[in-house]
Amino acid sequence: MFSQVFPNGSIPDLLKAYHVILEPDEDTPEWWAGAPSVARAQDGTFYLAARMREGNSPRGKRGYEVRTLKSDDGKHFTSINSLKREDAGVSGFERPALVRMPDSGKFRLYGCSGLKEGWSILIFDDVDNPAEFDARTARVVLAPDAPDDQTCRVRGYKDPVLHWDGVQWHMFVIGSDAVERIHHFTSPDGVAWTSANDTPVLQNTGWHDFYTRPACVLPLPVGNLFIYEGSHHTWYDPVYNIATGLAYSLDLRTFIDLTPDKPLLYSTTPGACHTWRYSHWLCVGDEVYVYFEAARPNATNEIRLGILPAPVWP
Repeated sequence: MFSQVFPNGSIPDLLKAYHVILEPDEDTPEWWAGAPSVARAQDGTFYLAARMREGNSPRGKRGYEVRTLKSDDGKHFTSINSLKREDAGVSGFERPALVRMPDSGKFRLYGCSGLKEGWSILIFDDVDNPAEFDARTARVVLAPDAPDDQTCRVRGYKDPVLHWDGVQWHMFVIGSDAVERIHHFTSPDGVAWTSANDTPVLQNTGWHDFYTRPACVLPLPVGNLFIYEGSHHTWYDPVYNIATGLAYSLDLRTFIDLTPDKPLLYSTTPGACHTWRYSHWLCVGDEVYVYFEAARPNATNEIRLGILPAPVWP
């Protein structure tokens, strides 16, 4: 198991200690701060994009803001920008993805929202500083195909996970049909996307037979750790009661499920839900910073940071 490469304990034990990065704007059930995505500037400054969610609108339309924050140490963040759903002309946001472009050094922000054609992936204009992102520049870069005579089709793409492999961009997204599955696209520029797999990444099976969703790609000395999340059809509210597991891929084409029998990570402060999801794993020096959204006892979610020590690779 991957946990064995950490000298001081297993991943779940190590991540029991955490820093709270961002709380919901109201400490009221169904208000959430979550879906963190982190990128670093050339000088080492940390920037974090998060989805802020209220509990009053219909489900699927509660993400009222993509908030960007700044930190010198990756632990203590200050808000620097707010992209509102009404300014972007959408009904609500879900997970954002923040990246730094390898050629220009500019920052790029992806988002997603439910549009007329279904859940779609958005992109905002590149900026020199994440404080400059403008919600009004939102445009669609990936949308589901129009309906045809088939009874089963992907009805939407959401929650993008971006990874630059040194040659091209990879984007892993949730493809929604009857359930949620992981779909994989590639692009030379991060704008024009082509499907990379004939079948979804990982099967909806075992403990993640209801939802199987992408979380993060963490490059390893050989291959990649693929962090995924999901839920079981028998769990309470499996649409939101999400746990996290690990997979491995040498080439981001084929994937081996490392946690097929049970999830690796649950919230250590559960209420009705044990949600531990939307994680972003980032190498910082000789440590791995793990940003994630976790359930609190009163049906609110917050963003946390756990830190893994330097791995010892076999």
